[in-house]
Amino acid sequence: MEVLAEQRPRRSGRPLSFDRDAVLHTAMLMFWRHGYETTSLSDLTAAMGVTPPSIYAAFGDKKRLFLEAVSLYLSGPSSPWAIIEGGATARESAWALLAGAVDAFTGQDTPAGCMLATSAISGSASAADVQQELSDIRNGVEAALKARIITGMEAGELAGDTDAEALAGHVTAVIQGMSTLARDGADREKLLRVATMAMRAWPSVAADGPRLPFVG
Repeated sequence: MEVLAEQRPRRSGRPLSFDRDAVLHTAMLMFWRHGYETTSLSDLTAAMGVTPPSIYAAFGDKKRLFLEAVSLYLSGPSSPWAIIEGGATARESAWALLAGAVDAFTGQDTPAGCMLATSAISGSASAADVQQELSDIRNGVEAALKARIITGMEAGELAGDTDAEALAGHVTAVIQGMSTLARDGADREKLLRVATMAMRAWPSVAADGPRLPFVG
């Protein structure tokens, strides 16, 4: 496996000879499909249609290219943080995360499954920092959902003794499991049924509030 050097001199003042956004999108798809460690420099340059010096000039090294690709994957209205913040209730946020994952994992023009899961590192010492970056992202999404659940508890959407950590972990585990199912060939209809079943574990009645409608 080829790995870009951590440091490579850059030529200042020379304009890029390619569409950086388009190249980054291609790199994202490569990492999404094959993972971080198994995607080599030759794989990237062949798919992106650029030379190694151009990659160094535009992105610095493989790690920075990968992390930019991850940022692209997590950006826009499909960002998990935007989805969590956009839900009128914690329940709606959780369902939107699950449904959004189903859409992302079964896209017609993208690899199956979750890029963060596909890019999981095997554990080599040279990629330990990248492994930690991915772990921090996944834990950050779960923490954001947990915080939204706690807000829902304070608003009376959920009982005060709800285990927010376990509930957020449940949603996270289902999403990661659906990624594996998608990689193994599960279609959108099956994953939606899995997501719907997962929501049946969601507490539906606050201690002193009304029964909440099912979302999904």
